[in-house]
Amino acid sequence: MNGTISRLVLNRIGLGVLTLFLVSLGVFVITNLLPGDAAQTALGQAATPATVAALRLQFGLDQPAPLRYMHWLIGLLSGNPGFSLVNSLPVASLIAGRLPSSLLLAGITTAVSVPIALVLGITTAMYKGSAYDRIINVGTISLVSVPEFLVATIAVLIFAVKLGWLSALSHTADIHSVGEFLKIYAMPVMTLCCVIVAQMARMTRAAIIDQLSSSYVEMAALKGGSPTRIVLLHALPNAIGPIANAIALSLSYLLGGVIIVESIFNYPGIATLMIDAVSTRDMPLIQACAMIFCLAYLLLVMVADICAIVSNPKLRNR
Repeated sequence: MNGTISRLVLNRIGLGVLTLFLVSLGVFVITNLLPGDAAQTALGQAATPATVAALRLQFGLDQPAPLRYMHWLIGLLSGNPGFSLVNSLPVASLIAGRLPSSLLLAGITTAVSVPIALVLGITTAMYKGSAYDRIINVGTISLVSVPEFLVATIAVLIFAVKLGWLSALSHTADIHSVGEFLKIYAMPVMTLCCVIVAQMARMTRAAIIDQLSSSYVEMAALKGGSPTRIVLLHALPNAIGPIANAIALSLSYLLGGVIIVESIFNYPGIATLMIDAVSTRDMPLIQACAMIFCLAYLLLVMVADICAIVSNPKLRNR
């Protein structure tokens, strides 16, 4: 990398770190604005004010908000986000027990959705205006407009209730063979892929079509290059930046969709852990889970920006 690219990449990383700090401040403020009290929730409505006050003192909830934020931020940076206010277990251990399951679900969804979306986006751009292009466009627009909970509900009604092919609940402990693995993950992955593939394919198509209208592509066509060769060797390399952004934005949508999917299919991931923490006002656990989602989103966007910078031929040849 030359000096210009290195400087831009370092600036983007620095901006990402600053953004993450501001996000941590926002997460702390918003979670503390949630109605209810963790001490009152833990003790129940029959607890006396003295008992609630003693438990608030034990939890450290009596300290000023800036001091609690500093303690939480230091613990977060050191890998110790505190203890759960409900069961007194380390938040790190609770997340460590659920995070691999969510990463596995996200990884499978990514491995399935990205190749399908890229193939659909590239081929529809190659055959722009054809019947194939119109059919895929209508299908992607329809899928984008359908929320995940509706897709998941329809999938459960058809494949679990009506046909009995798949399980309506995703119990990962029941997996002992490849067939059971496919049965458990088929509906959650299918639900997440529907919207992600549709969004990614449309943005990929737009990026390729934008490159196909450029002068260097026209020159390659005048030299007798085939449509496939022109797309794969000329348009696609210069569309890596926009396509990387399309993939990052689509996968960032996965972070929100996984909360709905894990709830519907009772999948033992970090999203269900966060939902349970919200119901019990377990602030350290809520804050740690929210920061994981925010960190994942920022990493996706930052990687996409860095790919766009590195793949920019004007910067590369400077």
